[in-house]
Amino acid sequence: MPASTAHSAQRCIDALNTAASPGSSPLCTVMAMANTLESSQQAWVIRGQSRSRRMGNWPTWFARNRGEKPLLYLHSATSSAQLHALSEHTAQRGILCNDIENRPSPWPRGADPSLPLWLATHPRCTPYDPASGDEARAIVLAGLRTLYVDGQPGFYYLALHDQDGNTPLDSQDRADAHKGMYPIQRGQVGDVRLLGAGRALEEVMHAARLLAQDWNITTQVWSCPSYTRLAREAAAAERWSRLHPMAPRRSCHLRDCLAGNAAPVIAVTGYPQAIVDQLRAHVATRFMALGAGSVQATAPSRYWVVISALRALAEEGRIDALDVEKATARYPLG
Repeated sequence: MPASTAHSAQRCIDALNTAASPGSSPLCTVMAMANTLESSQQAWVIRGQSRSRRMGNWPTWFARNRGEKPLLYLHSATSSAQLHALSEHTAQRGILCNDIENRPSPWPRGADPSLPLWLATHPRCTPYDPASGDEARAIVLAGLRTLYVDGQPGFYYLALHDQDGNTPLDSQDRADAHKGMYPIQRGQVGDVRLLGAGRALEEVMHAARLLAQDWNITTQVWSCPSYTRLAREAAAAERWSRLHPMAPRRSCHLRDCLAGNAAPVIAVTGYPQAIVDQLRAHVATRFMALGAGSVQATAPSRYWVVISALRALAEEGRIDALDVEKATARYPLG
């Protein structure tokens, strides 16, 4: 990575750290960060709706700007084909932020189901689904350092919703959010562990309250901004351990977070279930994945999260199976 690029990235990071953080939704937070980066004149901030900087003008625009600078691209891609074209025009570099889920659409999260699957399988893309503005801010800052100071290849993708999140992060939370997951409350142990990403985290937290109030079941809640990053790191650790059978088994962030607890894990996303299924092979305890299409066309509601948690506990003999039937009759599951 050229020294000039790293210097520009560090000045971007310094400018963002100096600017006030609104602490609102992921979309509003990233828009505020984009304004700061534009003012710094140390980054390329491209707004997909801009007439002068449309995607088709990229080759000419890049030709006039020798040397790489940090790139933040704000766009509204609805399909994998559009996102593929965008990634090619950006030379598979930068931080690409998609606000499509805030617009009317027949699809869950506003995107064709092919889009999240493309994100999960693209080797140069690290996708994130932040639940709050603080998560989005932490991920963008970490992305600037990873891509442009440390010089790692590839690009980041953030799905941005416009719903306020109220999960303030400390320094450890920010680092762990970049790695893929962090606990909503550190040190808390539960009968069941609930994982959520993006807007689905709010339903997961409501489910945790219902489990406590209605069933006297304690929960440990985790925010997981990137199921894909967790799964890739876990798979890489598994491969390394197979290739080095005499060495101590290599760990990963997912296993470190879930270690020392045999409670079932319920992982929830607003994307298709396949996004969460990536974790299944790397979770040692009972695991249930929920996504759009798992139990209803849209993201699973808090009631389905409760039912799934009770079912997992019943299958392990920790509660009576009749409780699952009672819960099914009690809650609106339509």
